[in-house]
Amino acid sequence: MPERLTLEPVGPARFRLQRSGGMRVPGLVFADEETVAQLHEEASNPEAWSALRQVQNVACLPGIVGASLALPDVHPGYGFPIGGVGAFDLDEGVAVVGGVGFDINCGVRMLATQLSRGEVLDQVQSIGRDLFETVPAGLGSKGELRLSVAEIDHVLLEGAAYAVGQGFGLDEDLAFIEEGGRIEGADPTCVSALAKKRQFGQVGTLGSGNHYLELQFVEKVLDAGAAAAYGLGLDQIVISIHTGSRALGHQIGQDYLKEMADAVSKYGLDVPERELACAPIGSAEARRYLAAVACGANCAFANRQVIAHLVRTSLERTCGTEPDATRTVYDIGHNNAKIEEHSVDGERRRLLVHRKGSTRAFGPGRPEAPEPYRHIGHPIFVGGTMGTASYVMRGTDVGMETTFGSGIHGAGRALSRKKAAKRFWGDTVISDLAGSGVLVFAHSKRGVAEEAPGAYKDVERVVGAAEAAGINRAVVKLRPLAVIKG
Repeated sequence: MPERLTLEPVGPARFRLQRSGGMRVPGLVFADEETVAQLHEEASNPEAWSALRQVQNVACLPGIVGASLALPDVHPGYGFPIGGVGAFDLDEGVAVVGGVGFDINCGVRMLATQLSRGEVLDQVQSIGRDLFETVPAGLGSKGELRLSVAEIDHVLLEGAAYAVGQGFGLDEDLAFIEEGGRIEGADPTCVSALAKKRQFGQVGTLGSGNHYLELQFVEKVLDAGAAAAYGLGLDQIVISIHTGSRALGHQIGQDYLKEMADAVSKYGLDVPERELACAPIGSAEARRYLAAVACGANCAFANRQVIAHLVRTSLERTCGTEPDATRTVYDIGHNNAKIEEHSVDGERRRLLVHRKGSTRAFGPGRPEAPEPYRHIGHPIFVGGTMGTASYVMRGTDVGMETTFGSGIHGAGRALSRKKAAKRFWGDTVISDLAGSGVLVFAHSKRGVAEEAPGAYKDVERVVGAAEAAGINRAVVKLRPLAVIKG
């Protein structure tokens, strides 16, 4: 029988997993009672994939600081739980492949238009169809930006700025992308030739799985001050682009998982689970891995930059909007490992923060936020499902103190893709959604079934738990009108 793991309430939507066994720090889970019950049930079943046991395992890693964290959208991942956060001391800690995952810098860019729901309601079919035909999506899709070996290295170094330089988008976009669309420390020599080869034609493609492009409208304003700062208003049309580093990021993960597994033995690390393969932050292996992660992140920024340009050209055709009238609200990832400065027990420390299915959600006053947002904290984007709401939220001071400035990234899966594909039919999902006013344009009916609304947790519960815990605040609620899927 597995060790019994019990979460004890320590505040609103906040539960502690006490230290036991090899745990160096406690676990801290932000969730509602229903999610906690599910976590307990998973952990009690030795055959189940347990997010709570993953929280415990992360807490055993060398140099971890504060607590092993899980956010309200938590569910099992590879090594780290999805919705997991782990911060590590630079001298004693480790870099963990499972703390980033295989879709490096998967994230969301939101574009805000000057259109209102009433202006487009009769055109949703034509707008959605044109977006579907303009933005490449699905397995093996190819983008307009075809790259040579030398050019892919420029993408890995320069990120979104390279795409802008090639005519994809606007210079002003860069000020509203996390890290300006380029993470420093990238080194293309740390990325394998195979990873680069897999990416030559994929910059500017949406991909498949849970990636999407949605035409949405602001259904409700929940924080008027923050909404005004972000330039969002009632009934406004926005577009959310959710994708990442595509095949390149996946190959980086595969390449370094093996290298880190060898490093565990080389450095005599005590790691509770092979999926948490890692290396000391100061080691050559970790330095190469983090340089490769930066490359993957920059590739993802460039990918979303090109897609944003394609969205602008599509809206110009269907709605007559000038490209510069469609503004980047923000672009931020949720699978990253970055060195950041945080306060720990009243002391400012530089830490390597891993966020797996978790968004950097810095509160008011942090210089990393775009200047117009600095007084309020930058936005984060919480995807719901094709048939439910999504949210724009923001970071808080409480979140800075308790989660290293992290936030939720979505509803979180309730069913695996395999189980969802057995339970739902793609045609039925599309028909049901059309009946509720949401048009779905998809390259794969099975992909639609895997991403059916019923395969996910209730986003209202997830957002409510984040608010109850005080770590994130809701700014606006969004509803989909058209969804583009791979």
